[in-house]
Amino acid sequence: MNLCKLIKRAGILLFFFIVSIWNAMAQEEPFIPTERTNLAPTTESWNGLYLKLRLSDRVFWYQENHYRRRNGINNRSDFVGRMSQIYNRFGFTFLFTDQFEVTVGPTLVWNFTPNPDNPDYVNSTLEPRIWHQWLLTQGIGSVKILHQFRFEHRWKRDNLIGAEYLYTDRYRYKITAYIPINKPRMENKTFFLAPSNEIFFETGKHIVNILEENRVYTAIGYTYNNFMFFGGHMWTYGPTAIPGTYRNRHIIRLNVMYTIDFRNKRLPVTRSLPSL
Repeated sequence: MNLCKLIKRAGILLFFFIVSIWNAMAQEEPFIPTERTNLAPTTESWNGLYLKLRLSDRVFWYQENHYRRRNGINNRSDFVGRMSQIYNRFGFTFLFTDQFEVTVGPTLVWNFTPNPDNPDYVNSTLEPRIWHQWLLTQGIGSVKILHQFRFEHRWKRDNLIGAEYLYTDRYRYKITAYIPINKPRMENKTFFLAPSNEIFFETGKHIVNILEENRVYTAIGYTYNNFMFFGGHMWTYGPTAIPGTYRNRHIIRLNVMYTIDFRNKRLPVTRSLPSL
């Protein structure tokens, strides 16, 4: 598939992505204050394991498991003071071409209390989701570009005792670049740089602001046989539940990805790139 066809396909996917958000927005008329208050930044630490199993020429099993902590109540800069989430995402991936794949599956998230000492909060709540994703891989010279379109259907409740579950739809677009440093392309024993930007939109009857968050992440990594090690700093910015009030976070992310090819063939690193 040549570059023109890839760009055309990305444009079509982006068009349908925007249309889906536009249709959702047309059903909502939230009030958004004109004045904006920015909260002081907070800190978090995310640790993740990515697993990709190639079951056949076209079918993969995909899995993510994350352990996330956030700063303590009285210390915004300690990164690990409280539990935040245990995050488990699963799915089957179908590879249409070497540049385009679709994944569908469930997600289970445990959201921990924002205040462990407050008896009005339960320690954790379960947030089930259904997710589906389009992933387009594009090569520009030695650089690999990933376009990720992700859709999530979420049932989430607050940690307050007696809170009810609320349904939302979330729409995400991410662009990631894999830039090899010591090799002419992404292959075994490659150091690489991977900057990315992701924007989140959310709709639902209780949603005040359709923009949920923007994430800017810069990772550095290394590939070794079936392993990929990568990590770095992520900055996020987005509205809170209080209209007109915005938060931002500094997050340290450390991750490992492991690939297994059950066809007894070495899975090329370029086919195993995670969407970060």
